[in-house]
Amino acid sequence: MRHPRIMAWLAILPAAWPMTLSAQWKTPWTYEGAAHWSELDTAYAACDTGKEQSPIDIGGAVKADLPPVRFAYSSGSLNYLINNGHTVRVNFHDAPGLGNALFVGDKRYDLTQFHFHLPSEERVNGRSYDMVVHLMHESSDGAVFGVAVFLTAGRSNPAVQRIWNHMPRSTGPETNVPGVVVNPRDLLPLDGAYYAYQGSLTAPPCTEGVTWFVMKTPVEVSQDQIRVFAGLYPHNVRPLQPLNGRVVRESQLASPRPYWRHGYRALDRGSWTFPCPFVRGNHRR
Repeated sequence: MRHPRIMAWLAILPAAWPMTLSAQWKTPWTYEGAAHWSELDTAYAACDTGKEQSPIDIGGAVKADLPPVRFAYSSGSLNYLINNGHTVRVNFHDAPGLGNALFVGDKRYDLTQFHFHLPSEERVNGRSYDMVVHLMHESSDGAVFGVAVFLTAGRSNPAVQRIWNHMPRSTGPETNVPGVVVNPRDLLPLDGAYYAYQGSLTAPPCTEGVTWFVMKTPVEVSQDQIRVFAGLYPHNVRPLQPLNGRVVRESQLASPRPYWRHGYRALDRGSWTFPCPFVRGNHRR
């Protein structure tokens, strides 16, 4: 049976959403010039005029009863690794409906890419983290859902290390890494508590209508892994953006364990389910 709240929320998503996460930029930009992005290209106008921009400092979150979300991630070859001049990113070019995905109720969001920022772009009550990884998803109608996972100094992270071992040191095209396997699920914390809010892409063109799902619990990476990334991108973050009256919601359960769709099972395979953030339409201003 379909969850009535899920259907009510998803029904107001637009039938067509002109946002392509995998696209590159025709007009160059820099993080140092973030205050002037909108002056570089008319396509970047939302960076200045948008009212639901990201990232934000999360505070005053409201606990909410939220429907389920399911991560359907699996292991695969490390293909389409790229240094795009702003971050290190792993792209996914699977046919729609066939690759890694996030499910909000019955709605599928395909994983299109994940990338890293140092320090974290998002803050929580004024606190920033050492890094953050953004896992970006897109549905068949173009709706975008981002998952942010904070990274903090601690133990070495094997999944991150496999990427770092082959990380391009200079800007260039996508590269394939034969024989290396990664699973995006290894970038998720075991604790499923999160914040949810409506925002935007955090880089030009700053398109709004992105539902952000910010995990509360960070994942550890080593200090050396942080230093390696900092050697390429010591500060690839956009400044914080005003809330402008937006409400941030948070899961009511303190730490729901990830579980399979049909009950608790081993965590080394299959998909995980958490309560889901509020999803609503793209209200452009």
